[in-house]
Parts: sequence; structure tokens; C-alpha cells
Amino acid sequence: MAAWGNALFAGLISPDEAAERIVGEDAAHRVAALPSSAAPGAGPEPEHVGLTLALGRLRSLGTHGLRVALPAPGHPLGLSGPPELNSRALDAGEAVLAPGAGLGLVPELYEAGPEGDVQVEVVWHCLPLRDGPPADVPSLAEAERELAEAMREATDLLTKLDVAGSGPVADAALEAYRARMEAGRRLLAPGYTPRAVRVLELAQRVRALVDIAQGDVPGGGKGAGDGREHGGAVSSSEIAARAEALRPVERTARRAQVAAYNAYAEELERKRM
Repeated sequence: MAAWGNALFAGLISPDEAAERIVGEDAAHRVAALPSSAAPGAGPEPEHVGLTLALGRLRSLGTHGLRVALPAPGHPLGLSGPPELNSRALDAGEAVLAPGAGLGLVPELYEAGPEGDVQVEVVWHCLPLRDGPPADVPSLAEAERELAEAMREATDLLTKLDVAGSGPVADAALEAYRARMEAGRRLLAPGYTPRAVRVLELAQRVRALVDIAQGDVPGGGKGAGDGREHGGAVSSSEIAARAEALRPVERTARRAQVAAYNAYAEELERKRM
């Protein structure tokens, strides 16, 4: 949403292409509670609207760049308030922010279709956004430096925690994880710098290593979520220790993802100043 919306606002792609890229393999994306105009006191649209209309409306409301928030409990990464938006974004684990329009968009996912042919529908709920600096978002250069250290830490931790973090078992698991992600993966849109793409890809790799260590690999089967698939037998206390040790690494990767997605919006803002 943020990447392809930014490419649209920069005039690099058409509204229809932006909407098509955002929807991807999903069944549909709609936007709820979008203001009907910029007029004072204007109410929201009475019904959900499609992405093409919504992106055009966001631009007419003053949006020049979209930003990403990836909050987690105790870490409101990318958010600036108010509490209602922060709470909804924390529940979803993500949000797209349109500072120029004073709006935050939080996705809600629904499954539709018969068994064996289930597709995802997404409704983006518009909520008021407080004007202010987003929480804990690093610069792209800072994020890249932190990621290099995080990658070393992740590898060391996986080894110390009896997880095959740097050998062929983990390499195979990581490649399988990448293959599962690849079908629905969206690269950054036109206009993003090679550095932003590089930071995003490394951040995704670090997060994949953390997921493997914790057993949070889709289709992991029995024991998924407890880190047993790629390491030795572990007790509940060892699982807790593993999660605690990996938390700073996962946080660094999330911060880097936000920095990569937001780099274009920041560049658009600099060009306007």
C-alpha cells in the first residue's frame, strides 16, 4: 500500500496499476471511513470504496507520501497517535500513515471463498492521525548499520541456543521460507533507491532467521511456534530465553523495514521543501 501509493503520488505509475499492485493475489481491497472531502466537518463516505478512488482522495486531501508503521507490544514503531489509532494498529501489527491527510489506515483481513480456494479480502479502516514525529524510526543509513550487526547477532544466537543457525539445515529452511514468501512478495515500487531495496531485503532475511529460530515458519507442522523444528529439544524456560534473546534482533529488523518503506516518502517531503 505505502510503496505503490508513493509511486503513484510521484507520477511514476497509473492509479489502476497502483491498485493492481497493492491487491496482488488478494481477492479485493476496500477502504472504509474515508473522508468524503477536505471540507471542514465533511463526513466519511457512506460505503467502502475501491483503492483507485481512495488513493485519489488521499492525494486530494493533501497526501504527498505514505509511511509504514509496524508496532509490537511495548514498541509503537512508526506511530504518533492518537491512542485509538495506536491501539488498532498494534492489534493489526501494521498501519499505513498519510500525514498530509491526517489519516492512518489499518488493515483488517477476511477470508472468503470455498475450502480449497480461500482468498483474502482486506478492508483498510481510516482513523484520525496525530501530527507528530513517528516513534523510533531510524534513517536508512542507521538502519543499514544496525542490520549488519543484527545479522551477526542472529547467527551467533542461533548457534548458542542450539539452533542450526549457520549450517545447511538452517540454510535449507531459509530457502524454503523464501520460496513460500516469493509467490506473494512485492518488491519496492519504482522510485525507491537501491539502498532502500538492499535494506529491506536484509531486514526480511533477518526476520526470517528469527522466525526459523522460534519455529514460526508457515507449515512448520508439529511444534510450530516453539523453535523445536530447527534445534534440539528445549524446555519451556529455554524457549522463553530464546525469545528474549532474539527480541532485540527482531526489533532491529522491524525498524529497518519501516526505514526502507518510508525512505521514499521522506525523499518526497525533502523535494517539496
